[in-house]
Amino acid sequence: MLSHILYYDCFAGISGDMHLAALLDLGVDYDELVLELAKLGVDGYGIQAQRASRKGITGTQVRVVVDPKQPHHRNLRQIEALIGNSLLADAVRARAITVFRRLAEAEARIHDTSPDQIHFHEVGALDAIVDIVGGAIALEWLNVDRVLCSPVELGSGIAYCEHGVLPVPAPATLELLKGVPVRLGAVPFEATTPTGAALLATFVDEFVECLTFSVNRIGYGVGHRDGPIPNVLRVCLGEQAETEEQGELWMLECNIDDMNPEYYDHVLDRLLAAGALDTWLTPVQMKKNRPGTLLSVLCPPPLVLRLRELLFIETTTLGVRAYPVQRTALVRETISVATRYGEVAVKVAYFQGRPLRGKPEYEDCKRVALEQGVPLHAVYAEALAALNSLIA
Repeated sequence: MLSHILYYDCFAGISGDMHLAALLDLGVDYDELVLELAKLGVDGYGIQAQRASRKGITGTQVRVVVDPKQPHHRNLRQIEALIGNSLLADAVRARAITVFRRLAEAEARIHDTSPDQIHFHEVGALDAIVDIVGGAIALEWLNVDRVLCSPVELGSGIAYCEHGVLPVPAPATLELLKGVPVRLGAVPFEATTPTGAALLATFVDEFVECLTFSVNRIGYGVGHRDGPIPNVLRVCLGEQAETEEQGELWMLECNIDDMNPEYYDHVLDRLLAAGALDTWLTPVQMKKNRPGTLLSVLCPPPLVLRLRELLFIETTTLGVRAYPVQRTALVRETISVATRYGEVAVKVAYFQGRPLRGKPEYEDCKRVALEQGVPLHAVYAEALAALNSLIA
């Protein structure tokens, strides 16, 4: 069984425009991108995509041209409203909003304030919004199974921005990439911007030092600077043979006995949106025989710090336990099966390359049941029968 992967090779860093340019160079359709961006419901900009070269490497370079009358900064709520009220696909809206939330959370930690108080300057301008939303559209268009990334070059020197003169990497960039393998000093300028760091923190499933896969397509996103190494972001589409997944994850746990139970839904949603692989609640009996709840979070190592901070911010806990765990997971694949009610998505698990078992996807069964006006259990039974005939 093969997994379709997108690999970011950030040997020269990443910015919002380099990211969008690289995915266009990889094969994302320019006209479809423009049509999808129109669903954002904002005028006053244009996207220029052209061929360019750096140190003999030719790729695509993108420039977003903005009407000078457009606002130069927005706060988080304004951006969330802009994207949330658009006609973009749900997955695109969710990814783009998560990028901005992570940027706001990083800036808030640096400036000792709350995310709602952050005013984005460069990142809040329309060109940055187009870069981020366009990146989310392009990733959805590619429809890959996993997104992987190399160690990230950050650059060196100083950077000039609305806040003044900042060291490279910018504080927000370093905050966003906590726990991620990075490199410094390959170029004497800012190689990875806060926007680029937020895109990686949101889109990437795993950062890897070494990778074995078959490369099918390569794209180069050309930046607007030049230095001792090619100022390009290289991206690859490829395939990776899947076996049982084995690796180290981290478990975060905290005991809570004094929080409004209505808050748990929000807390778990925040943790999953921030990259947790799984979260769950377990009833426990605490000291003085008080009933409590054990909140557990399973996550990749790079996300431990971010998720621990979320637990402290969003719950009443005073302490979080963290320890590594080894996990072996079956390879999963989601496919569609034909039923008399229509196509239904089912998830199949594989063991040693062979299908072992599967189950219909609840949300898809629910959708079909509502569309066809039939009981949910009828759709589920039909999908299960179709699935069993495939894996028997």
